[in-house]
Amino acid sequence: RDLPYPLRRQRQMCIRDRREDDKVVGGTINQSGSLLIRATHVGDDSVLAGIIRLVENAQSTRLPVQALVDKVTAVFVPVVMSIAVLTFAIWLWLGPSLAMALINAVAVLIIACPCAMGLATPTSIMVGMGRAAEMGVLFRKGQALQQLRDVQTIALDKTGTVTVGKPSLQSLLPTANDDRTALLGLAASVEQASEHPIAHAIVQAAQLEKLSLSKATGVQSATGQGIHATVNGQSVHIGAPQFMTHTGVDLEDARETLTQLNTSGQTTVCLAVDGELKALIAVADPIKDSSAAAIQSLHELGLHIAMISGDSQATTEAIASEVGIDEALGEVLPDGKVGHVKRLQKHHGSIAFVGDGINDAPALAAADVGIAIGSGTDVAIESADVVLMRDDLNGVVNAFAISKATLRNIRQNLFWAFAYNTALIPVAAGILYPLTGLLLSPMLAAGAMALSSVFVITNALRLRHVSLDT
Repeated sequence: RDLPYPLRRQRQMCIRDRREDDKVVGGTINQSGSLLIRATHVGDDSVLAGIIRLVENAQSTRLPVQALVDKVTAVFVPVVMSIAVLTFAIWLWLGPSLAMALINAVAVLIIACPCAMGLATPTSIMVGMGRAAEMGVLFRKGQALQQLRDVQTIALDKTGTVTVGKPSLQSLLPTANDDRTALLGLAASVEQASEHPIAHAIVQAAQLEKLSLSKATGVQSATGQGIHATVNGQSVHIGAPQFMTHTGVDLEDARETLTQLNTSGQTTVCLAVDGELKALIAVADPIKDSSAAAIQSLHELGLHIAMISGDSQATTEAIASEVGIDEALGEVLPDGKVGHVKRLQKHHGSIAFVGDGINDAPALAAADVGIAIGSGTDVAIESADVVLMRDDLNGVVNAFAISKATLRNIRQNLFWAFAYNTALIPVAAGILYPLTGLLLSPMLAAGAMALSSVFVITNALRLRHVSLDT
């Protein structure tokens, strides 16, 4: 919704199949044939140029807290002007000379100059975002720095986020007496036309065994479900159990084995030939070494953590249990992630979504804060509010740490800037003169005013040393 209409329209176009004369955009994946494409939008009309404009707009945005500062300043300045006029009038009436009345009025104006207030927020933001970059976190949208403070739930994509994203073949189990090697070659012949990580795992296993692959024809893929093709006159289906059921393949005799594989954390797909189940193919995607520790750190921040995956519910729950995730949502198709994000928002409040794939882009945009893994696709990165430069969930912890530290620093700056000016206004007005005979000269008032700005800047620079313990 935050995108200009042309980019919003192009994003909508990314989630459906293409036919002849349809428009395609950068990031469109060809999985089942060849394409001849004509470039019609180039230069300033390209999607990339539009993205650059979005980034420039994001860099010029202001945090919501800055609007509060503007409102306070809008009241503070007229009040100070009124106090200066009142100071002049009182000293002109009661004081010994016009010069003293002018000096005290000018001292009030100088000491109350809201320079420190104006510096309090942007200085902290600048230093905080610089420190965030050093910690491997890039804030593409400034508002995300403040919005992270309100996040109560984090939804994680599984593949490439919690796991490495490079599954490998664990086993191929024939359901009858068919030759395992022949079935692997048949599966790889179909999957070599696909870009899916599971397809890569199957093809790689066939290559390691130096199998000769046949040419697949009539390749058709169902996004997030499976693939169908004809190999050597045989109709071959490979996909999730739901995909097989939809195509009329009987899985009843394989249910027990499917359950065992899924509960062990392995992703299982079925291989059917001419409508008959021939094998179960199990692949496993290793969990990143840093995932469990990062999720523990997020729990310590009081966050509810959910994981969304297209794998079976049993597989998703097994992986979630291993790393300590609170809620596992399995069997979610790519276009269903947005619905789950909205449901989590409704039940748990403000939500951050962490993902890396093309199919994560709508969910990243729908979440209150979208966090993309830097090693992910360009579409995911451009849809996110925050980009993690490292392929590591600890970057999410760093993002929360820098957000917390920066907002606390801003509050400190605003308090001291306002308290400093407010406390010294009566002194500049001459309230101590009847008791001590002392007045604050304009030169000392200027020094004190400058000192408040120095204090704000020095306090902001402390963010350069923020750490996960902050």
